[in-house]
Parts: sequence; structure tokens; C-alpha cells
Amino acid sequence: MGKTIVVASGKGGTGKTMFTANLGAMLAKKGSRVVLIDMDTGLRNLDLYLGLENNVVYDVNDVLSGMCRIKQALIKHKTFEGLFFMAASPKPDEGEITPLHMKVLCNKLKESFDYVIIDAPAGIEDGLIIALGGADKVILTITPEFAAIRDCEVMSNHIKALGIDNIHYVLNKVDLEMMNAGYAPSVDEIPGTIKSGLIGIIQYDKNVRISTNMGVPIVCMENTYIHKNFSNICDRVVNL
Repeated sequence: MGKTIVVASGKGGTGKTMFTANLGAMLAKKGSRVVLIDMDTGLRNLDLYLGLENNVVYDVNDVLSGMCRIKQALIKHKTFEGLFFMAASPKPDEGEITPLHMKVLCNKLKESFDYVIIDAPAGIEDGLIIALGGADKVILTITPEFAAIRDCEVMSNHIKALGIDNIHYVLNKVDLEMMNAGYAPSVDEIPGTIKSGLIGIIQYDKNVRISTNMGVPIVCMENTYIHKNFSNICDRVVNL
């Protein structure tokens, strides 16, 4: 039986979708069967980050509403063996989808996949609650900004109130020069709860932005520090 991991963030711009795409790709490179589900309804971007925007016919709402079968909405990635994708609806959710729908879908997918990774919408609105419906674990992406750290703490408490305690964190877009100059909070200034659950630090690198614009996960760049870093983060995720 597989595991469902929800990737979330307290605010937009933390690199949540980038992390989702690369975590899934790296897990697939290591031999796991992975399905990525975009639940950012109305604001989907995961298809672009994976280079699959032209392959989308059905989306997750079509599956949950019974318009199509699960298999019809799954898109196999052309580069990563074992990596599949299910797109979000391009239209805002009108209330037909519930957390129970997601739980049923995730349980069904876990029969065939090692990991179901959900890219949740940012913030603590209803979309997050729906995305968390089938969650076994949550990974929150944060950036070295005091506002992002505060939002992360709020998110963490909100998720725990829903009965999910397996929460970990990734610190993204780290600029060491800004940290050393005192213009950004250092790792030591991150609250204890977050620091103790930190499973990875990702430095700011323009190549990450280039990769998302090109629709090619950055983990395709083998023999680089970025590839090695994501590999290490992936190993920690497996052992959570």
C-alpha cells in the first residue's frame, strides 16, 4: 500500500509546485511508481512544470465527479519511467468535491502506486482541506522570510487541528549572501518546531527557474549539486 504526501504552503511563491514536480521525478528515478495530482483548482501549473500541458484531456475533477475513469485522467511522463500525472481543473471548484472524495481517490491510487503526491493550493482555504482528505504526510515549503515562516506556523497548527501530525518542512530559495548580511532570517532564527522537522534546504538558483519555464524538472541535470540535494531530500522523505 502506497503513501499519500500533500505538499502545501502558507503563501504563494514558496516553490511548492516546483518541489512537487522534482520530488515526484526523483522518486521515479529511484524506482518508485509515483502519481502527481494538481489540486490547485483554477490556478493549475504543475502540468507546465512537467512539460505536459498539451497532454491534458481529463482532470481530477472529471474523475471525482464520475465523468471519466482514473486511468483516462492519468498522463504518463515521457522521461521518467513510473511517473504519472493528473491535472487540476482549469475552473474554480464549485463545492461538488469533498475531502471524502479525495480520500477514496487516494486509497484507490495507493493500490497501484508507491506514492501519491498532491500539490495543494496555497493558504488555509477549503481547497487545502479537500487536498488533505487522503493525506498520510504533509510537507510544507517555506522561504527565508519572516512572513513565510509565520504563515508556515499557522498552516502547521491548522493541519494538526485536522488530525494530521506527520508534518515536515523544506526551506527553499535560500540566498546565503542575504542571510550572512542579515537581510534574511537564518536557519537559527527558524522556530524550533519547524527546524526540528526540516528535511531539506534548497539554495536559490536561476537554473531552477529556467527548468520550470522549460517544463523540465531540475533533477534531470545529473551530476550537479542540485540533483544530489534533491536525491538526499528524497531519501529523507522515504524514511519519514
